[in-house]
Amino acid sequence: MKRVSIILATCCAALALALPSEACTNIIVGKNATVDGSVMCTYCIDSWGAFHKMYRYEAGIHPAGTMRKIYDRDTRVYHGQIPEAPVTYLVTGNINEWQVSIGETTFEGRDELLDNNGIIDYGSLMDLGLQRSKTAREAIEVMTSLAEKYGYCSTGESFSVCDPNEAWLLELVGCGKGRKGVAWMAVRVPDNAVLAHSNQSRIRKVDLTDTANVKMSKNCISFARKMGFFKGKDEDFSFCDAYNPPTFGGRRLGDTRAWAIYRHLKSGMDRYLPYVEGIKPMSEVEPLPMWIIPDKKLTVNDVIECMRDHFEGTALAMDNDPGAGFYDSPFRPQPLRYDDEGTSMFNERPVATAHSAFTYVCQLRSFMPREVGGVIWWGNDDSGMVAFTPVYCCANRVPRCYDTPGADAFHFSDENAYWVENWVSNMVYTRWNLLYPELQQVRDSLQASYFARQPEVEQRALELLKTDRDSANVYLGNYGHEVGEQMVKRWREMAYHMIVKYNDGVVRQEENGKYKRNKSGFRPVLKRPGMSKKARRRIHEATGTRFEVPGSKQMDTSFR
Repeated sequence: MKRVSIILATCCAALALALPSEACTNIIVGKNATVDGSVMCTYCIDSWGAFHKMYRYEAGIHPAGTMRKIYDRDTRVYHGQIPEAPVTYLVTGNINEWQVSIGETTFEGRDELLDNNGIIDYGSLMDLGLQRSKTAREAIEVMTSLAEKYGYCSTGESFSVCDPNEAWLLELVGCGKGRKGVAWMAVRVPDNAVLAHSNQSRIRKVDLTDTANVKMSKNCISFARKMGFFKGKDEDFSFCDAYNPPTFGGRRLGDTRAWAIYRHLKSGMDRYLPYVEGIKPMSEVEPLPMWIIPDKKLTVNDVIECMRDHFEGTALAMDNDPGAGFYDSPFRPQPLRYDDEGTSMFNERPVATAHSAFTYVCQLRSFMPREVGGVIWWGNDDSGMVAFTPVYCCANRVPRCYDTPGADAFHFSDENAYWVENWVSNMVYTRWNLLYPELQQVRDSLQASYFARQPEVEQRALELLKTDRDSANVYLGNYGHEVGEQMVKRWREMAYHMIVKYNDGVVRQEENGKYKRNKSGFRPVLKRPGMSKKARRRIHEATGTRFEVPGSKQMDTSFR
C-alpha cells in the first residue's frame, strides 16, 4: 500500500501541469441507441464561481459589411472582430432552431500549440457554429474554417456536434505561436453507440479511408510529424496520442468520468479500471474505447442518471475514506489538487460535482417538426441535484428563472434557478446522507412529471403548428417558463423546509406533513442521528481507545 501511495505522489508531482484545469463532461448518443430514435447530447460545465444564465441569440439578417465582435467566453476580454454571416439562426442555450447542438470539454493538449494571438476562443467558436449552421456537418465546417482563417486562441478541445440525424466528435488544437492555423479531426459516432468525453482527447486510430464518417484538416497528420508528435504510418495515426497523450491526470481525472458513464450502460467495463486508475504505464493497460454499444436503448432519464454519478459502488467511490466526513459525502473541497507536507495529493473527480454552473441534455428528433423536435433539458447547478426542465429550441423566450433580471454572480435572487438550486445544494453537500434523500425525492418527482407531461404538451404544439408557427412557439415558450417557475418555487420550499427540519444537527420529526410536538406543544419532537456508521468506524480505527467508555461495551447513559 505504501508503494502505491509513493507512485501516486510521484505521478501527481511530475505531471501536475497535465492535470485538467477546465472540467466539463459530455455524453453523445446516436439515434439508434435511444428508445425514441432521438440523437442526444449532454454538457456539464464545471466553472468555479461562474454565473451562467441561459444565453439567447435571436435570428438575424445582416447587411454586407456588418462585423461581429468576439469576446472571450471565460474572461469577456475583447479579441477582435470578424465579418458577420448574412443570415444567423436562433440559439437558445446550446441548441439552435434547426436542432443543432454543440458542447465541449477542454483537454488542453501540448503547451507549445497555444496561440494567444488568435481571435476566436472555444466558446465563441461554439456560438458561431450554432448561429451559422443547419446541420452538424455544416457546423464542423463553419467552426474549423473560422478557426483556420482568424486564429484560435484556446487550448485543445473536444466538441460534441450533433443534429437530429448525426452525432460527431470534433477535436481541435492550435498550431502554436506564429501559426494561425489549427489541426483537427472529426469522427461520426455510430448511430447505435454512446461516446463520453471529459478533458482527455478521445479520438484514437480510425479508418482514414472512411471519408463519409471521418474528416480532418489537411495538416492533421503532417503537422504532427513536423512537430515530432507522430512517426508511424498514416493509417496508424491517433489524434489522442499525437496531440494529447494520456497522462495520469488525463486518465484518472478525465477518462474516469467517461468510464463511470459507460459502467451505467454496458456490462464488463471494469476491465478498463487499470487504465483509468492511471498508475500503470500505457504499455500495460487497455485504453478506454472511444465509444460503447449500450446493453439497452436509452431514454432521456437514463442519460440523466449517468450524469448524476459519484463513482458509487466502484473502486473509486468516495464515501469510505476520512474525507467523506460525518455524513458520507461524495464531495471534497476544492481545489482538486492539494499538498500535504511536500506530497502532492488529489481528489477523485466524479461526473456530478458541486461547481457546475449549468448542465443540460439535448433531445434532437428528426421525426418531428424542428419547433417541437428539439428540446434542451436544462439545469443551473450540479447535475446530480437539479430537476432538468424542458426548453424548446424555437420557443419565443427563455424561462425567466434562467435569465432573471438583477441576478448575477454577485447578486442573489430567490427567483433565479442558479441561486435557489445552489442554496439547497450547499445545505445538502455538508449533510449528505441526511438531506440528499429528501432532495432526491423532490427532484425525481418533478422530473417524472415533466416526462409524463411531454406527449400532451407536444401534441398541443403540433396542432398549433398546423395553422400558426408563431402561436406554437409562444405556447412552448410559456410552457418552458411555467415549469421553470414551478421548479424554482418547489426548490424555495425545500430550502425553507430543510433549514427548519435539520437545524443544529438534529431532525425534527414529521407526521402527515406536519412537525410533531411534545405534550405541551412548546417544543418539537427531535431525533439526533449522529454520525454515520462508516464515520463511527473510521473515528474508532483512527483514535483507538481514546473515546471508548472505560470498562464497558455498553453506552454510558450518564451523559448525553
